[in-house]
Amino acid sequence: MNDMNTLPLLQEFRKRYPKSGTPQAAWAPGRVNLLGEHTDYNQGFVFPMAIDAGIQIAGALNGTERVNLYSLDYAAQESFLLEDIVPSVQNTWVNYIKGVFVEFQKLGLKPQGVDLVLQGNVPQGAGLSSSAALEVAAALLLNSLHGWDTGAVDLVKLAQKAENEFVGVACGIMDQFASMLGQRDHALFLDCRSLDYEAIPLPLAQRSYTVAVVNSGVKRGLAGSEYNIRRSQCEQAVEMLEQQLPGIGSLRDVGEEHLALVNALPDPLARRARHVITENERVLKGVAALKAGDLEEFGRLLNASHASLRDDYEVSCRELDTLVELALEVPGVLGSRMTGAGFGGCTIALVPQPSLPAFQEHIHKHYTERTGLQPEIFVFRPAPGAGIITGAGAPLS
Repeated sequence: MNDMNTLPLLQEFRKRYPKSGTPQAAWAPGRVNLLGEHTDYNQGFVFPMAIDAGIQIAGALNGTERVNLYSLDYAAQESFLLEDIVPSVQNTWVNYIKGVFVEFQKLGLKPQGVDLVLQGNVPQGAGLSSSAALEVAAALLLNSLHGWDTGAVDLVKLAQKAENEFVGVACGIMDQFASMLGQRDHALFLDCRSLDYEAIPLPLAQRSYTVAVVNSGVKRGLAGSEYNIRRSQCEQAVEMLEQQLPGIGSLRDVGEEHLALVNALPDPLARRARHVITENERVLKGVAALKAGDLEEFGRLLNASHASLRDDYEVSCRELDTLVELALEVPGVLGSRMTGAGFGGCTIALVPQPSLPAFQEHIHKHYTERTGLQPEIFVFRPAPGAGIITGAGAPLS
């Protein structure tokens, strides 16, 4: 469970909505992706872990047709009618919740008016999926308040649709899946085609290692437009490969045994496809390495993933490359790579616990010297996924 105190949330709820009934509260974590980047929309494999930072929402039905929201973090409020849900221009954070209401309505369910208060501690703009956490927490809370029995995977799909169709962001399903179904001290191996998943133990604590996440301070300004270009390039590669490999539906269906055909594609399609194919293989090898307790091999795969994202998929940037280089200069660090869509955002590194102070000092000093930017360094634990919070602040499991 997260370390956030639910008391301020509940106190704020009772102060703002004194006529509401006893509130329920839901928690959903952010996520960091360990391996499997830009494979999700190619129906491939991903390997995220839920983190011990996330979003909490407290709410109660209010007996009206109106939804009232208040964000502790933004000190902002919004209100809307259930029969007239349109995107908010002023408070864009509200749109992730509005989209969840709309998706429940599309299912033929009839959400009632609710009063909601929310707060979060996911670092903003770092690519750690605060948006997915918000959608998942809202979906879980509404499901509980109304007594619906929508299953966890269906709530994940609903949350993704809210972002795709109402917010207008063409994200894959990984973020919402990790937020809903993460497990403590595990990462989640997810097949983005079948949605089969398996919780894989992360032997970090036993080996005195930790996952350090470093925010480059570079806003991911190019990520949206370049993301769409990469998706299109992958689709073009599939169309061309289909001539030699009839029946393939996506790059997921192309294996390393077909790399000669892939390398014969025109540039840059060959490099884009090569990244996706080899990255899928890295996820499978990474899962096998962790099952064998081989953190060193897992670290090597992180390094190989970054090289592929930098050279073949071309979604890294000078600042991310610098953070990876600096991380690998610290003794004991097993691996590092960019994580997320790219063009800014974060890197991750497998750092020995005793080396954390040296790691932090090295990154802060040399990254600022080389880039003029101030990095932010976070240390996250693999956390449990979303849940309804009981009165004592513990999630129901």
